[in-house]
Amino acid sequence: MKPVVIIQFSPTEGPGHCAEFLTKHGIPWKLVRIDQRDPLPRDTTEFSGMVMMGGPMSVNDPLPWIPQLQTLMREAVQKDVPLLGHCLGGQFIATALGGSVTNNHCKEMGWHEVRIEGGEAARPWFGDRAGFTTFQWHYQTFSIPPQTTRVLGSRWCANQAFVLGPHIAFQSHIETTAAMVRAWLSADAAEVEAAASADSVQSPDEMLRELEANVAALNRVAEGVYGHWIKGLKCE
Repeated sequence: MKPVVIIQFSPTEGPGHCAEFLTKHGIPWKLVRIDQRDPLPRDTTEFSGMVMMGGPMSVNDPLPWIPQLQTLMREAVQKDVPLLGHCLGGQFIATALGGSVTNNHCKEMGWHEVRIEGGEAARPWFGDRAGFTTFQWHYQTFSIPPQTTRVLGSRWCANQAFVLGPHIAFQSHIETTAAMVRAWLSADAAEVEAAASADSVQSPDEMLRELEANVAALNRVAEGVYGHWIKGLKCE
């Protein structure tokens, strides 16, 4: 089986629980580190699915590799090679499919509830849940691209996830591990403290409270998502 390619954009935003899930299920994967100047795959024949992680940059930044990445994503959609995006990765999928990325009306950081929308389009990904708690760390938001279906929304950000066939894009970090939360807080604690007066931003203490239990619950949701996503992987 060809590997799943995982695109990493930032040193602290690795594949997290997504890679743990793939390894557990015997699915080969290859990590491409944009932050270490790894080259992107030449075309979609090199992989069975494509995962994109988070990062501090914006989709709208004039970075030389962004047009190549978007071309690769559009090719994947044309050939039904599954795309999976987390936060920045979800924003990349949105713009590749004709959506836009703009500043959200507030920062959203910490553990927050999302509600499941989209009816039958959401069921294969989330089962019969009405919603769940996920980890958020973003300032921008995507629009829902044409032909796609919004499947998650929240109080602080209306567009939390959308689907198109075998493809799914998230605004939140469903791949979160406890180590990732601690690393982000270590790197950006001052920024979080400065913004924590907003209801949409938790303090570091709130983010760390019952961290292991929150991560375990989110991992279970993510495994349902990833379990459905791998059904679409291109084996040949």
